[in-house]
Amino acid sequence: MEAATAPWRRLRDLSRWGAVQLNGHGEGVNPSFPAAHAALAAATDTVLPDTICALQDVSFDVQPGEVVGIIGRNGAGKSTLLKILSRITEPSSGRVELHGRVGSLLEVGTGFHQELSGRENIFLNGAILGMSRREIQRRFDEIVAFAEIDRLLDTPVKRYSSGMYVRLAFAVAAHLNPEILLVDEVLAVGDIAFQKKCLGKMNEASRSGRTVLFVSHNMATVSNLCERVMVLKQGRIEFAGDAQEGIGLYVRENVNSPSAVVDLSSHPNRRSHGKPILQQIVVRDRDGHPTEQIPCGDPLEIELLVDPGQGPKFLHFSIQFEDAVGTILFTASTQLSAREWPVLGGRSVVKCSLDRVPLAPGEYCLSVHASSSQSPRLDWVPHAVRLFVHEADVYGTGRRPTGRQGYFVVLSRWTRLDRYS
Repeated sequence: MEAATAPWRRLRDLSRWGAVQLNGHGEGVNPSFPAAHAALAAATDTVLPDTICALQDVSFDVQPGEVVGIIGRNGAGKSTLLKILSRITEPSSGRVELHGRVGSLLEVGTGFHQELSGRENIFLNGAILGMSRREIQRRFDEIVAFAEIDRLLDTPVKRYSSGMYVRLAFAVAAHLNPEILLVDEVLAVGDIAFQKKCLGKMNEASRSGRTVLFVSHNMATVSNLCERVMVLKQGRIEFAGDAQEGIGLYVRENVNSPSAVVDLSSHPNRRSHGKPILQQIVVRDRDGHPTEQIPCGDPLEIELLVDPGQGPKFLHFSIQFEDAVGTILFTASTQLSAREWPVLGGRSVVKCSLDRVPLAPGEYCLSVHASSSQSPRLDWVPHAVRLFVHEADVYGTGRRPTGRQGYFVVLSRWTRLDRYS
């Protein structure tokens, strides 16, 4: 019984040290940091001069069938961890126990021979995983169909675009039956349709008992895909556990509350035909505090500071709620919902109130528009502010909806009829 429940993947006291090198391109980490220096640093628990610790004392277990998200700021050690698990980089200290084949999709350029064709690289990667040619041939057509590169199959991969490269790399990593699949943020290179295919494939891998470790900065994707996350901070595990709790911790630490008050007049995404009308946006929670986080089902207020200046005084405003990839989920608009809307005399605050946020847990963006009868887009700020919706007991049942059930959380009533007619 003990053997059946033992984890297949275990890391203990993993550390990775590197030498800081200064050059014309700035500061970086030298991968050839001497082993003796690494051993000394690990043994004395000290940071030597001109060294940087990419990972320090990282320990965790992963069970078969788990999809674990690895999140953290740039430089936290996420990619270094996956490179160690992929056997690309050696740890300075600690040990890794992996049982089964490892398929990895790291940064573009890793894992393929640039001079070989797509076809040749498929067989090369299969051989590296220990598969026979016959095994690879059985999967070959699936890989090509998934990657959608059949016309370029015999072209050297050095001539592929980054999107084509990622499609083939993921198809190879996911279809050659690895027991462990490691995926870095590189998926962001692909288009939206392919990203959805990849996420579906990772879910499929998990259901078939394979382990997936997924690095991403997209909290909505992590929330929907993973039940457990690790938050890395400066090379150490700050949190390991429930995905929603870990994501909430990461967002709270890395998103300051003043960023819920955003200057729109100089916003980098602003699109306008003249002087900015949209001056500022403030997102407020049920207590009136500025926030970027809101529990699912809670009320929400959005305030817009506007200044029509010398332009039209009869203006309409709208706010689009969009998912992380830009799909418009719903729109709140004065033109649609305000029966009587006043003429603006000058600098004003207009407020949009939602009785409840109908969105499932995840990360969303709000885009803001100002329009007049003469111009449907007098002022426009796409992706003006970010909104993170986290889990809550919306139904009062103790069971919290997640993003896996869809974009929206809708209140519904269920009854049983005594007779069928």
